[in-house]
Amino acid sequence: MYSYPLQPRFNETDALGHINNTVLATWFEGARDKVFQVFTANLAPSDWRLILAKFSIEFHAELFYGDAVEIRTWVSRIGGSSFDVTQEAWQQGRRCASGVAVLVHYDFASKQSVPLSEEQKQQLQQL
Repeated sequence: MYSYPLQPRFNETDALGHINNTVLATWFEGARDKVFQVFTANLAPSDWRLILAKFSIEFHAELFYGDAVEIRTWVSRIGGSSFDVTQEAWQQGRRCASGVAVLVHYDFASKQSVPLSEEQKQQLQQL
């Protein structure tokens, strides 16, 4: 597991006074860079090797502007060509949201999934 700290921005709040629920997908994606670098070390879009197959987010408590947020990220499942990344958003000692993203190792030229190499699997296990 690794941690990604962030400070909510005022424009991420909604009319109800808390962080808008659509923001969590962006926060979670931003905290997946270490996972992305297993496949594209330089993070260049022209070299990208992953697609997002599915994601879900569950909300447990409100998040607010003005208090730091910690995104906790880890790889929770490794398959043949896909894997799951589990993430949680924590604020003031509370788990406020959790989610899972299913990512697929992908060849954009052939439009097909590609098996994960043993080296990629080992790197993912470390996360």
